[in-house]
Amino acid sequence: MFVKKAHGRRTAVLPDGSILTLADLPPANIRWVASRKAVVVAAVKYGLLTRDAALKRYDLTGEEFDAWCLAVDRHGSEALKITRLQKFKQL
Repeated sequence: MFVKKAHGRRTAVLPDGSILTLADLPPANIRWVASRKAVVVAAVKYGLLTRDAALKRYDLTGEEFDAWCLAVDRHGSEALKITRLQKFKQL
């Protein structure tokens, strides 16, 4: 069995003590839901992926990703839900 050598970190420890790995990241071409957005934001925030690597991997714009990060910082992962978008935009 061969193990593929990965560049960079393979795991990140989150504040709650859980471990986030590259295997926990969503596939590249997937429908976005709040939980998947939150995983990508956490991966960048805690150093598992660089911002540029996340933008390239998921074909995101910088503005879109920054909006996700801002929403999580201000209101938590609940703010990433489409049904909550209007509520949190007003705050």
